[in-house]
Amino acid sequence: MASTEVIESPSARVYIEYDPVQPPPLPGPEWTRFICISDTHSHAFPVPDGDVLLHSGDLTDTGKLKDFEITMDWLCKLPHHKKIIIAGNHDLTLHRGWYEINYSRWHGSHQQDVTKIMDLIKGERAQKAGIVYLEDEEYEFQAKDGGRIWSIYGSPWSPWFYDWAFNYQPGAEAEKLLSKFPKTDLLLTHGPPHKTLDTTIGGDNAGCPTLAARLPKLRPRIHLFGHIHEGHGAKVHKWSEDDSTVFVNAANWPMGPRVNEVRSKGIRPTFGGPGFRPIIVDLLD
Repeated sequence: MASTEVIESPSARVYIEYDPVQPPPLPGPEWTRFICISDTHSHAFPVPDGDVLLHSGDLTDTGKLKDFEITMDWLCKLPHHKKIIIAGNHDLTLHRGWYEINYSRWHGSHQQDVTKIMDLIKGERAQKAGIVYLEDEEYEFQAKDGGRIWSIYGSPWSPWFYDWAFNYQPGAEAEKLLSKFPKTDLLLTHGPPHKTLDTTIGGDNAGCPTLAARLPKLRPRIHLFGHIHEGHGAKVHKWSEDDSTVFVNAANWPMGPRVNEVRSKGIRPTFGGPGFRPIIVDLLD
């Protein structure tokens, strides 16, 4: 992989590949650094420091208590002042109500203790570590003392895929859910919009058309997602002269063409390693 892979615009710097030992410096004091990760599936790996950590779901493989213990212990120990997370379709136990009906498909007779899992995610230790879990919720925060107020909306849903957690059907169900998304500075969804960093190994665009149609009205400064592991990367879309969105597929599970690129350098692909590092997004306040 290249030592540095960067996308620049007047109000954003996006680092897809960089030296993890010495990440690029913040452009200046009037900038805020967001570290973007997703689809970590209870794997822990080095994450660069920054003002805010954003995680776009699939915290675990199937939402078991032991896997959440691993993930939350890792996230709690990371240094970021604020850590904002959502669920993904693999975080089965967080889809309360649905899980109680469907748990045996994955966990047999071993139904997981959802109360203990929610305490890991929203309890005292998580709160002290700056972790905020969003589930179809808007949230406002300061990334740094004396800094501006940022707004964010987080939603765990993605298009139907063999009836995993937080799945919605195309058409009316998708419209009803996505029409509720408010206009915010930052948007976290588990799945990507259609034809944006959503190409599968088979060459299909697996993103949601309804979400793509909603984005011209929302125009977040960052739209973070994952779900389609092989779509890892970022792009800047310019809506107008003064209005743009940094789209980030931050999936850290190695998959797709970037795996071959990593292997061609004699490197073994790993979660959060070369080709699949946490993506750094610096935004001008």
